[in-house]
Amino acid sequence: MKLEHIHKVYFVGIGGIGMSGLARYFKKRGCLVAGYDRTATPLTQALTDEGIEITYTDDVEMLPGGFFESDAHTLIIYTPAIPKDSHILNYFSMNDFVLRKRAEVLGIISESSFTIAIAGTHGKTTTSAIVAHLLKDSGYDCSAFIGGIAANYESNVLFGNNNVLVVEADEFDRSFLTLHPDIAVITSMDPDHLDIYGSRKHLEESFRLFASQVKRGGVLIHKYNLNIHSKTTTYSYGVNSSSSNFTAHNVRIVNGTYTFDFKSKTSEIRNLSLGLPGLHNVENAVAAIVIGLELKISEEKIRAALASFRGVKRRFEYIVKDDRHIYIDDYAHHPEELRACIHSVRQIYPSRKLTVIFQPHLYTRTRDFAAGFSEVLGMADDLILLDIYPARELPIEGVSSEMILDNVKLEHKQVCTKSELMEILRKQDLDVVLTVGAGDIDTMVQPIRKMLTA
Repeated sequence: MKLEHIHKVYFVGIGGIGMSGLARYFKKRGCLVAGYDRTATPLTQALTDEGIEITYTDDVEMLPGGFFESDAHTLIIYTPAIPKDSHILNYFSMNDFVLRKRAEVLGIISESSFTIAIAGTHGKTTTSAIVAHLLKDSGYDCSAFIGGIAANYESNVLFGNNNVLVVEADEFDRSFLTLHPDIAVITSMDPDHLDIYGSRKHLEESFRLFASQVKRGGVLIHKYNLNIHSKTTTYSYGVNSSSSNFTAHNVRIVNGTYTFDFKSKTSEIRNLSLGLPGLHNVENAVAAIVIGLELKISEEKIRAALASFRGVKRRFEYIVKDDRHIYIDDYAHHPEELRACIHSVRQIYPSRKLTVIFQPHLYTRTRDFAAGFSEVLGMADDLILLDIYPARELPIEGVSSEMILDNVKLEHKQVCTKSELMEILRKQDLDVVLTVGAGDIDTMVQPIRKMLTA
């Protein structure tokens, strides 16, 4: 299906961060856009405010006019997270509508664009946002699909006046293999989504296949310790890495801001400031700088863009920062993401008491990485674990948050439900608070904020 032939688009699972970005994109193109999702959220409310009709009942009778009969100009986009017994999804499937997964549609959109695709089991959302901001802020311009709300733009989709597209390339369900980028970044290949891939070997094979799809004459940029080979121009990057083509060194915290020097084999840019905390984010910024230099953006404009970057919602996002409390919220849901996040908090606030509230995401991920979670969460002073957020999964016998808790080497640790959390927090002497997880723990952010600022 060609992009110019699409006039009406219905989203089954419109409330996801990636799906909502596509909904905004097609709305901007002048298409009739509507969708279904299971529950209302601030994101779906924002879409409604933008003129997109959304239903929260899985009932064909609730479909808006124009979506009852298939035609050559109607596209149905669905997410794999939607249950296979969905009435709406099955209606479209059985009545000859054109159905495409989100990733397939990104492939269609990117076909005629100069595409910069950012992949990795973690780091891809922030890196995509830094790259998009760098291109926007410098005047180079781009359109972008980001897997989070970029704070500089309060949106997960950006619109440009040129033919350049920045897209977050998702490895889930091998979605990124629909893309054939001109520039590709691979930030990490740590084991994840093993319910899909089965093994680390198969996950890494998919990343290598993604790397092989970079267009002839394009550029592949990857973290220095990844075993990636490509027939196209390839650069490695890192932090304090003498073996990589590009690296950040002399990293320090100046008045709470991460400052570093960028170095290649032939040049150096000194005293860059990043408007986002964390050594892992310095690493993400290095990848973005390489892209900026590849596109001939000046050092001065790169410097200004990094300093003005305000991050991504739920990626090391400061919720409270006053004389009494520090409260940070983060999307981390893999042991290595948690490690990077907690390490960053410890670097910035080394002598303060840290309370971590973590909601495990998926039974399979909890089962596969329980030992890693237990080790990393031991970096806290106090730990509160919420029950597992199941997302698309059914419970697995014997898999629970207690699997993690039992092996955490902390004196102060406990498991509770979301409904019990606020009462537990009110009884604690809180200093630095960190909420982490990819489920619905974000619904607790405002109650915690109100409690800490009362």
